[in-house]
Amino acid sequence: MEPVTYVASTTVSTTESLVPSVGFDIFAFIGSLFGGNEEGVSFFSSDGLLSFFSSFWSVIAILSYIISIILLILYVFAATRRNLYLGLMEQELRDGEELYAQQNGGAFRNNRLQDVFKHSASDSPNDWRLAIIEADIILDDTLKSKGYIGNSLGERLKSISPNQLASIDDAWEAHKVRNRIAHDGADFVLTKRIVDDTLARYQNVFREFGVI
Repeated sequence: MEPVTYVASTTVSTTESLVPSVGFDIFAFIGSLFGGNEEGVSFFSSDGLLSFFSSFWSVIAILSYIISIILLILYVFAATRRNLYLGLMEQELRDGEELYAQQNGGAFRNNRLQDVFKHSASDSPNDWRLAIIEADIILDDTLKSKGYIGNSLGERLKSISPNQLASIDDAWEAHKVRNRIAHDGADFVLTKRIVDDTLARYQNVFREFGVI
């Protein structure tokens, strides 16, 4: 009787060797997500951390550039809109001044100063602005009638020396307030004290010229 040979165990081990391993290395997987490579550079190694922070900093830099560009565009847009708004306000004031001068024919009438005082006595800041604008028109017409040269009130004031007009400083300070009303618009907070002080300066000039 021939001996029986058992080969089952050999077959099983051969079969096991042919089946791939199902093991899962979590650290290798995370490392591959954060810069791991085939050479075995892990995220938790010094090279892996350096690679991660380098990539992270690059993303932050790109985002910073994008945000800066957006903010710059918004700033240019806002500045342009503000300049346009101030330009429209100044043009509206100029049109109002020209219309007022045309209606009064350039003559120095008592009702013009009465209008100034009437507006200044109001409780409305809009009337205060109008009072200063009207007083400035009267001053400009006064200088024109006296023969002072210039294309604007500012230029005419520059041609006057303190020897010619003792109240020249009052004229300048009052005109500066009018310019702030025209250029700054609602940003310029006009108080009753500023109005009274400004109109008092105009009156000093008017007295010296004999307007009042």
